[in-house]
Amino acid sequence: MEDVRIKILQALEQNQRISTQTLATMLNMEEGEILKIMVKLEEAKVILGYVTLIDWEKTGHQDNVTAVIDVKVTPQRDVGFDVIAARISRFPEVKSLFLMSGSYDLSVMVEGTSLKQVAFFVSEKLATLENVQSTATHFILKKYKQNGIVFDEDKKDHRLVVSP
Repeated sequence: MEDVRIKILQALEQNQRISTQTLATMLNMEEGEILKIMVKLEEAKVILGYVTLIDWEKTGHQDNVTAVIDVKVTPQRDVGFDVIAARISRFPEVKSLFLMSGSYDLSVMVEGTSLKQVAFFVSEKLATLENVQSTATHFILKKYKQNGIVFDEDKKDHRLVVSP
C-alpha cells in the first residue's frame, strides 16, 4: 500500500491535474480506491494543496516584485526557530519560508507590488521582530525555473550542423 501511495504522490507532484481515472489505469486499480487513498493523504496533511504555476509575465498582468530575504535570528530556548518562523509565516507577504544551514537561519520569499512595498515589509515588519538580528534582501530579476518547470523553454535545436 505504501508503494501505491508513493506512486500516486509522485504522479500528482508531476501533474496536479491528473485524473483519478488515469491514476487508476496507471496503477491497475479501481478509481474508488485511488480516491480513498487521496482523501486519506489529504486528511493526514501529506497532500497540503494543489498548486498551479503561472508565468505571469506572459499575461501582461504581473507587476509584483519577488524577493528572497535571508534572516539571522536568535533561536529561543526549548523551541529553537519554530516560534519566530511561525510568526513570520503569518505575514500575507510571505510566500515561502525555510530554515537554512549557513550564514543565515531563515530564507523568506516575499511578494509585493513594488520594491518600496517589499522594503517597507523588511524594515517595518520583519526587521523589527524580536529575535531578528539581521536581514539581507535579494530581489528576483528573472525566473528561469521553478518547481521543476522551465520558463520560456527554448525548443530550438542548438546542435552544430555537421556537413560532409
